[in-house]
Amino acid sequence: MAPTALARTAASEFRSNGWKRCRTRRCVSTARRRRSGSRAMRLTVLGGSAASPNTGAGCSGYLIQHGTTAVALDLGPGTLQELRRHTDFRTLAAVVISHLHPDHTLDVFALQFSLAYNPRPAPLPVPVWLPPGGPELLARLTAAYGDLGEAPGFFSSRLQPQVYDPAVPLAIGSLTLEFAAGVHYIPSWAMRVSAAGRSIGYTGDTGPSAPLDRFFAGVDLLLAEATLLDAPPGSEATRGSLTAAEAGALATRSSAKRLLLTHLWEERGFASALAAARSTYGGPIDLARPGLRVSLRA
Repeated sequence: MAPTALARTAASEFRSNGWKRCRTRRCVSTARRRRSGSRAMRLTVLGGSAASPNTGAGCSGYLIQHGTTAVALDLGPGTLQELRRHTDFRTLAAVVISHLHPDHTLDVFALQFSLAYNPRPAPLPVPVWLPPGGPELLARLTAAYGDLGEAPGFFSSRLQPQVYDPAVPLAIGSLTLEFAAGVHYIPSWAMRVSAAGRSIGYTGDTGPSAPLDRFFAGVDLLLAEATLLDAPPGSEATRGSLTAAEAGALATRSSAKRLLLTHLWEERGFASALAAARSTYGGPIDLARPGLRVSLRA
């Protein structure tokens, strides 16, 4: 299939599976929606592609907002430009990284350069919460750009790298983040983000993992990686990615109220991923695409 035809196919599948909007007279008034919206926890997809960007869509990146708190979960390549459409990148409360693979981190460096050179300076450095080992990797990669004629610390002063302890909940503004180990090729951490009685689960990158059933129990929205359509029998113990059917089964076992499939390859077919997930989960399902927003009202 030609690239342009593939792009049209991806776009049509995205459009046909969007979250439905209320068009009946029973819809709450605009004023009421605005009042309740200030109490809602909102997720905006910045990108949902797998190891490299799909046509018109960056890799993993998700903006979560509640009140005045805005936190980005992962910033893979192609996500910063989408982030700018939805919030001021200079005033992020934090960026939180699930693991250190490039498809989840590369736009941290784009953010660093944006903060360094933007004509409107950020009021404070942006905190970047990294898993253990993260600051060392950030320092090594930043050093690769060190011989550009800038003063020492010019770039690093724009970000505030910190290490989270996966065993301890992390409070950022009005959001609380909890962590659980995924099963991946390097250490990777699933997250549960809570505010005002609502919760969003994010698998990060992981293969099948029974402890995640309990970790995600009862979440209002499960953002689950669905890299694969099928996998060799008996590969569960060594595989670092889920199939779409396994993502659906995880949502069913954890009693998640909604499922959003992410970490997708367009070459595998978005409709095929949806069909596979629907075979194992009976609740609402959609695909992570840039700009998609889900509001969870208190």
